[in-house]
Amino acid sequence: MTAYVPGITETDLKKIVLALQQLAAGRSNAVGSVTLSTGSGTTTVTTANCAAESTPILTPVSANAATEVGNGTIYVSAVANGSFTITHANSATVGRTFAYAVLG
Repeated sequence: MTAYVPGITETDLKKIVLALQQLAAGRSNAVGSVTLSTGSGTTTVTTANCAAESTPILTPVSANAATEVGNGTIYVSAVANGSFTITHANSATVGRTFAYAVLG
């Protein structure tokens, strides 16, 4: 659900109103999906809307991702400008897919 982002010099009021309507409807450019790396205990997500003070929120969208959450083996271990790192079980399990939103 991406949102239209008018340029800093935009003067067309209809485009500015469209952007505001989309934000009010819940659209955001700070969302995405990530599948955890296999054979590694960390996965780094590169996303332009992430800053060092941001809060990434993960939601499992597959059974294997929900199992990872249920095992208590996943957390966001680092947040930086342009990325965040997820620490998780070092597993060969594939399909541990999460949706994410980055706030702040």
